[in-house]
Amino acid sequence: MMTLPLVWSHAGPPMLAAFLASLVEFVEALTIVLAVGTVRGWRPALSGAALGVAALVLLVAVLGPGLSAIPLHYLQLAVGVLLLLFGARWLRKAILRGAGRIALHDETLAFAKESAALEGAADFAALMTAFKAVLLEGLEVVFIVIAVGAAGGMLVPASIGAGIAGLVVLVLGVVVHRPLARVPENALKFTVGAMILSFGLFWTGEGLGLDWPGEDWSIPVMILAWLALGLLLVQIVKPRARAVVRP
Repeated sequence: MMTLPLVWSHAGPPMLAAFLASLVEFVEALTIVLAVGTVRGWRPALSGAALGVAALVLLVAVLGPGLSAIPLHYLQLAVGVLLLLFGARWLRKAILRGAGRIALHDETLAFAKESAALEGAADFAALMTAFKAVLLEGLEVVFIVIAVGAAGGMLVPASIGAGIAGLVVLVLGVVVHRPLARVPENALKFTVGAMILSFGLFWTGEGLGLDWPGEDWSIPVMILAWLALGLLLVQIVKPRARAVVRP
């Protein structure tokens, strides 16, 4: 596969997208790990989290080198379509939550539910709960980093963004020992959905041989366009949501 030179002046959007998306996933994983540690003790919680991280590292080590064998335009097209689907799911949920059609995600409530579910659970079950949380949320982070960075030669900036998000959540988790309920998750998902859709549209076009005006600089314009469309849809959906609630 042809390698693209790393241009750090263009690294901001993929690094920011990976940071914000990873921040959301890491907060959700931290909530479950904290619930396990609070109810069942920190040994199974930290052991399960460590096993989850080890599984992710092994998965990346096995699958990562295989990317170099894929022709660039095929990689761009495949990643672009996946990002469009992934970003559309995030933005759709963010729009519905912003419009009041579905409830906002509450980390404090999630923490309470996980804690209640772990009451009376064995240590092995608690360990597996932490393991699955880290593995599943981590898989989304790995997908985001590869999808945002691999097709454009920006894997290093995307990885750095995800790594910074992980360190931020880890430090805050150690300091506060409770769910990060004040993280504006829906606003983050709204922004990340727009960014991922923009990358998806850009790489799909690149894979199909389309020359974007301004090349990489067209991505910020797409992000602003998706954000504007999302905000407009929130306003369109809101009156309908209120009409459903009224008798």
